[in-house]
Amino acid sequence: MVFSISWVLKQRWFLWLLLIINVGGTIYGYIWYEGQLSRTPNHFLIFVPDSPTASLFFCFVLVAFLLGKNWGLFESLALITLYKYGIWAVVMNILTLLVTGYLPWEGYMLMASHLAMAIQGILYAPFYRIKWWHFVVAGVWTLHNDVIDYVYMMYPVYHSISMYVKEIGYFTFWLSISALFLTYYLCFAKRRLQWSIKN
Repeated sequence: MVFSISWVLKQRWFLWLLLIINVGGTIYGYIWYEGQLSRTPNHFLIFVPDSPTASLFFCFVLVAFLLGKNWGLFESLALITLYKYGIWAVVMNILTLLVTGYLPWEGYMLMASHLAMAIQGILYAPFYRIKWWHFVVAGVWTLHNDVIDYVYMMYPVYHSISMYVKEIGYFTFWLSISALFLTYYLCFAKRRLQWSIKN
């Protein structure tokens, strides 16, 4: 089963399919943030649209794979942020449902798409070629983003659960730490597979 999944992940048609899906999701994500971005100071703009930036990182990973290359910094950024914001969005939508007793269909769509984000980043981890400096830079980016979100209050706005912003910030910090540990385990502690794209 593992071999079968590995075989599918390396097919060019599957890489192209994932790239198209992720490009579409990235564009939709930036549009979703449009209202908040219009109110965001320019020097914080790059740190606000968390999920679409994570999928943008993965788009670069897929382009590199299609070119037969590994871009380790993007691989590290993608794995950490796809897992972090994928799980984060699922938890925030569940929290919204628990607090309000209702979740619109968009919320369920966001949960499914963000869970898929986390899964795709993890599935490709055996093929990443992440070096220590890639890991450090991605880790600094991720933790710095938490500071921007919950010290400078640039976090993604969920009005119905805004009263829990301190608790959400605390949860997000430890989610970042778990993403770093996961990346270390998958890309440094475990044996990595040889990348070879099949026509």
